[in-house]
This record gives sequence, C-alpha cells and structure tokens, in this order.
Amino acid sequence: MNLMNHPVIFGACSAIALWAAARVGTVVHKRSGPTPESKREDLGFVVSAILTLLGLLIGFSFSMAISRYDQRKNYEEEEANAIGTEYLRADLLPAANATKVRQLLVKYLDQRRQWYVTHDKEKLAAVDAETARLQSEMWLEIKSAAAAQPTPVMAVVATGMNDVLNTQGYTQAAWWNRIPTNAWILMIVIALFCSFLIGYSSREFRGGTFWIVPIAVAVSFMLIADIDSPRAGLIRVVPQNLVSLAQSMQQQ
Repeated sequence: MNLMNHPVIFGACSAIALWAAARVGTVVHKRSGPTPESKREDLGFVVSAILTLLGLLIGFSFSMAISRYDQRKNYEEEEANAIGTEYLRADLLPAANATKVRQLLVKYLDQRRQWYVTHDKEKLAAVDAETARLQSEMWLEIKSAAAAQPTPVMAVVATGMNDVLNTQGYTQAAWWNRIPTNAWILMIVIALFCSFLIGYSSREFRGGTFWIVPIAVAVSFMLIADIDSPRAGLIRVVPQNLVSLAQSMQQQ
C-alpha cells in the first residue's frame, strides 16, 4: 500500500515514527553518559540547522504540491472550454455529422466528469476504455466530414476536436505528475534525524513535550500528501466547469 495515497494514515504513522526516533535519541544519550556544556551548545546549533533544513524541504514540497493542484484545476477548465467550443463548432458540419458529433460530445463530457469523481480502479478502467472509444468515434466523424469537404471551415472544426483530445492527455499527465518518491524519502529521513537529535540533546524524556515536533511535522506531511493525491486526498479537484457545461448543454 502506498501511504502517500492515504494522507491520514501517512500522517499518523509519521507522528509515531518521529516520536519513536526522539525516544531512541534519549536512550542513546543516557547510555553515552552526560554531555559537557560546550558540546551541548554545539549540538544545539546542529539541531537548529537541521530543523531549518527540514522546514525548507517541507516548504518547497508544499509549494510543489500546490502548483500541481493548480495545474490539475487549470486543465479541468481548459478541457471544459475545449469540449464546449467544439460543441458549438459542430454547427459547421453537415447536418448528419453535426448531430452525431454533438451526441458523442455529450457522452464524452459525461465520461470526463465521471473520471474526476471515480475512485474505484475497476470503474476508472471502464471510464478510460469508454473515453478512448468515444474519442475514436468523434475523430472518425470529423475525419469523414473533412475528407468530403476539405475547406478551411472543416479545418477549424478538426482543430477544435484536436484540442478536445489533447486536453484530455494534458489532464492525465497532470494527474500523474506528483512529488517524486525520492523527495519524500529525503524529507522523512531528515525528519527522523531531527527527532533523534532533539531526543539526544534533551536532558530527560518528557512524553508530552516530545509529541510537539512529531505532530507538527506529521500534520505538514499529511497536508502535502493530501494535496498531492488527486483521488485519495480530502482536497480534490471538483469538475465544476464540466458539470456547468453539461447543465448548459441540457438546456439547449
């Protein structure tokens, strides 16, 4: 199970692991004997430096997650605009082709809306298969109309359908584009090292106090993972533009 796709579980596991690292640090400190004041001061500088590094990594990762979330929202808007524009351009096609293309676009729009809200893998695979089939049918309709009347007007309609197909690919690529696993591993390792050093530099173990940093870091990890998880997180892209377009098509 990929914990990054389960932000709440990932946050809870992170908090426990960081608390355990701090506890290990106190145990190691007790076994190594008392630390001279001069070394304790140096250790304080090291802890401050590595905590600063962890804060920077968390900040950069949060920025990466936000940019990817915004990208997914933008592509949803572009996809709705492309479908709506092509629906209007269908008027330029011969009557038979226009009716068929509009019907296919309505079905295609419904599949795209379902793609955003479906979380079951089997249902998602069915949506992808139906989407690919509708794309092929729409393109064949445009292709046959353009072949029968190779005019600049038909070129405009073909370009619009090309935009419909391309935006779906851009959307899929944006949902695959997530924070690299290596970046997560680096952050987790540094966070564990920070907790260990905090425990090692403490004079004695205080259970309540030692939960502060682990919980703060774990909440940060959970928020980043939530934003970076398109389907599993609580913060998701709502296909409001596609829903609005479907409602406007029904009224026409």
